[in-house]
This record gives sequence, structure tokens and C-alpha cells, in this order.
Amino acid sequence: MTNNKTMSERAQRIRSDKAVAHRLKRRRFESLRRTMQTHAAKTAPSAAIDCGWGRLIFAQTFDDAGELVSALREEAPEHRDIAVYVADPHVALAQAPQEIFLDPSHTYRLDLATYRSGRRRPRGFSVRRLSSEADARAVNRIYATRNMVPVRPDFFWSNRDNRAITYLVAEDEVTGEVIGTVTGIDHARAFADPEQGASLWCLAVDPQARHAGIGETLVRRLGEHFKARGAAFMDLSVLHDNAQAIALYEKLGFRRIPAFSIKRKNSINERLFVRPPEAYDTLNPYARLIVDEARRRGVQVEITDAEGGFFRLSSGGRSVHCRESLSDLTSGVALSICDDKSVTRRVAERAGLSVPEQMTAEGDETALTAFLERHGRVVVKPARGEQGRAVAVGLAGMDEVRRAIAGAREVCDRVLIEACFEGEDLRLVVIDFKLVAAAIRRPPHVIGDGRSTVRQLIETLSRRRAAATGGESRIPIDAETERCLKLSGLTLDDVLEDGRDIVVRKAANLHTGGSIYDVTAIVHPRLVDAAIKAARAIDIPVVGIDFMVKSPTEPDYVFIEANERPGLANHEPQPTAERFLDLLFPLSGHRAARTALGKM
Repeated sequence: MTNNKTMSERAQRIRSDKAVAHRLKRRRFESLRRTMQTHAAKTAPSAAIDCGWGRLIFAQTFDDAGELVSALREEAPEHRDIAVYVADPHVALAQAPQEIFLDPSHTYRLDLATYRSGRRRPRGFSVRRLSSEADARAVNRIYATRNMVPVRPDFFWSNRDNRAITYLVAEDEVTGEVIGTVTGIDHARAFADPEQGASLWCLAVDPQARHAGIGETLVRRLGEHFKARGAAFMDLSVLHDNAQAIALYEKLGFRRIPAFSIKRKNSINERLFVRPPEAYDTLNPYARLIVDEARRRGVQVEITDAEGGFFRLSSGGRSVHCRESLSDLTSGVALSICDDKSVTRRVAERAGLSVPEQMTAEGDETALTAFLERHGRVVVKPARGEQGRAVAVGLAGMDEVRRAIAGAREVCDRVLIEACFEGEDLRLVVIDFKLVAAAIRRPPHVIGDGRSTVRQLIETLSRRRAAATGGESRIPIDAETERCLKLSGLTLDDVLEDGRDIVVRKAANLHTGGSIYDVTAIVHPRLVDAAIKAARAIDIPVVGIDFMVKSPTEPDYVFIEANERPGLANHEPQPTAERFLDLLFPLSGHRAARTALGKM
């Protein structure tokens, strides 16, 4: 009986495997046939739709490859046109091999007839149509953080009633901030597509967003929108090596189809058709941002130590060795001033800046107790160190101060105790003694769902922060994390109730999971003046000045420290890399062009 059952199960598995193989073969054949039919069908001739960042050019509506290439040659400056559904890309490439290239992206398709909506509802955010110019500006801000081509805000607004284009945004329910966006194109309305297709473009999520599932929800809502309109499918294009995005799309039911796209060779697309320098992929995001800007300007790049973020830039007989934003232009004296936080504080104080009271932890319990009683709460940090290691904020008891001192001594023998200034952590990036960017840095916090433990929530947020920052930001689970949880009456193994929001570390450093919010446009002039004064006192050409402030729009502050190697990539969309290259090579890039035109 057992043998018969085993043979029956084996036969059933074989039949099932054959059925799956048949379905996959049929699906590949049907996808290919549909793609070819799309190219054969005649619709609106030479169809293209302006998306603000460039045009989508529907290759199946063109008579021949020559016409398609001619259309691509009409690309506007600072735009990125994409010719999609190119049946014979090799023929088009042969027409203009020096001008166009085959986009290294895969095309994926979601069959809307069989698509089923997800049962998981978004937590902490909602999805709606783009409805204001403020929404448009917020979408551009997210595009900039993702190195996407910006769109004029008035373009979004003027196309809000365009039936061919759909803009969706995700909005944080607490802050009202736009934290994600996606664009949809209705092919039937764009060019009378006989297949009733649609496509998804420009999916982008704010890298500082704290909620899970934003991208998935935006994709689902757009698919539901097109399904309700009667669309047969929704296509999208994704870079071949974007494993995270591909995993999401396949999870949602997208399947790859044999459809191709071509683009023009321009500075925006350069990384897609020009081989990067050796060891480029090993560079961290801070070094890569500067290297990309240098290559865009034609500045020669030599990566000297990728793992450490070292590279040499050369142009016009000038050569500068850099480690991320630290260069030969920063003197050893300036570097040593920033390296020792107590020295930095004294230099800032002599320059007239407001600084917190400070003492050194030298074993004098009486003095330490008196300091704590005088200030109520203190900050403990190593005199030397970076990336927020062993920094403990808001300590109110002697026992936790002692433990923090012991932890800080593992980083540096000398430990500093500072008065704790309640407020927000403000980073001001000063390049060539001018403010380039200002941002509020906030500590990591998680929101309960009623099911997950605090540890699980932290690990999930840490994975998202790492993905958003190229692995540069993670939340350590250590004694400092446990101390912060204890202040909220929690442990790592407690289940956090639905909707409860808790801070899991007091320090707002990005490397330990903090997030950053650009405030360059609203920062108070007195804060800007103080940051520039500090930079001049240290005599450092590139620096990140850290203040504690009540608000970035108010003049009150306390100087915390100066960072000689600020992470410029953290401050996009502000032009940090551009200003850095302007400092190193004043006659390169847009500055040289403006000078030549007499516009400076």
C-alpha cells in the first residue's frame, strides 16, 4: 500500500512538473508573440509622451529604425528620453552606434487580469493622487535623493488632469510629508494602444522614510488603478542588477518579457554605457558621489584604495588626493583640531561660539557628581572617534554615566562629559567658507504593529536604513539601545503595541540608524554665520559643523563638534559634490561655463 502511494505521489509530481514547464514555455511564447504583435500593430504614428524628465518614445509606432533614432536626437538638454518596446534594437544601434545604446534594464509585466490586490494595509501612511505644487516639490526632493532627473514643479501641476499620466504619492499620516511617489502611463490614452497596456515609471521612496512597505503599496495602488480602467497589463523597466527591486516585483507577480529599450548617450546616462573605474563598486556612497561628479566634468579619477574611500582627482596639471570629502586642501593642523573634540570646543569658544560646559572623566567622583547635579542630564563621548561610536546622550544617573564612560574608554582613553542641551541635532556643511547644506538629524525610532518584538522592529528598520544608504547606516543592538528602551519601560523582547512610536537610540548619528531632513532653505542666518565662523577659526575648507538647536529657524544653538570628513551624499538634493569639485577645480563644470558666458 505504501509503495503504491509513493508511486502515485511521484507520478503526480512528474505531471505537475510537466504542467509547470508547459505553462512557463507557453508564457514565454505568448509574451514574445504579444511583443511582436505590439510592434506590428499600427497606432498613433511616431507616438511619444512628455514625462517632464524626458519623453517616453513608443518604438512600435515608428515606421523604421531611422525615424526612431531621429526622434531620440531631439532629446532636450538635461533630459532623458527612453525609446521603449524596440523590436530590433541591434538595427537601431547600427544606425547611430556613437549616439545611442541598449539600456541594461529588464522589462517586467504584471498581468492585470489575474492580479489580486494585497490584503496588507499600509501602516502610518496613505497613498493618494498628487494634488498640489507642494506635492510636486516634494516629489522632486525625493527624485534628487535617488539621483533621478528632476521635473519642473509646474509640469506636474499642469499635467494633473492629463488622463494619460497618473501621479501617486505616499503621505506620512503624522507629519503630512510626501515620502514616496510613482508615475503611471496609460498607453491607450497616450497612443491608442490596441493591447490596452500601461506602464510604471519613477518609483521612488524617501531614503529617510521610517515606514515599511511604501514601495510595494505604491506599485499595488497603481496596478489597481489601471486594472479599474480596464488595462490588460502594467509593464516596468528595472536595471538588471537591482536585485532588491526585482525581488519585490517578482513577489507581486511581475514576469520578465523580451522587450528592449534604447537611450541616447548623455551625461545623465553615462554610468549605464561607460565602464566605471576599476574598484568603483567597492567605493562607499560618500566617495562614489564625488567620483561620479568628477567623471561627469571630465576630471580624471584614479581610485587608490577603494575600501578606504581614497581616490586621486586630476585635471589641467592639478592633482588632489582625497578620502571622500577630505582632501589635500585640509591641513594637518585643521585635521588634528577636529580629531580632538576638547580642542575643537576650545577653538570654537575662542571664536565666540556658544559651547556647552565640559569636563574630562578622570576618576574624580565628587566633581562628576557635582557636574551631573548641576546639569541634570549629560552626554558622554570619547574625545576622539567618529560615526557616533560610544556616544551616550541624556544620561541622568551616576550608574549609567559610569557605564557609558567605560564604554567610551574602549574607543578612546580620554572621555568627555558635556552638559546635555535639549533640542535637535543640526549639521551644517560648509565648503569654501560658504554654507552648502543644512540638515536636522534625528535618532532612530520604531513604530509598533502589535505583533513584532522591539528587537524585530529594530532589525527591520536597520535593514531598510542599510538598503537606503548603501550599507552605511545600521542600528546597533547594544547596551546604549537597551538603556534607551529602558527609559520607555521596554526591553528588546517586548511586543510593541500597535501605533506606539519609541526612540531606540538617543544619538542622531546617521551611521547608527539616524535619519536626516534637509532644512537648508529655512535655517536661521545666525546659525549659518556661527558655522562659517567655526570653519574659519579651524581654517578648514570642507567641514560639517554640528549644533544642538531648539529649531533650525531659531538663532539659539550650542556648538557640539566639527567633522573634517562630512558625508556629502547624506545631503542630496543640495549640490554638495558640485561645490566640492568647484573648490578643487574651479575651472571645471558649470562654473567654468558660466564664467565663459560672463554670468558670474
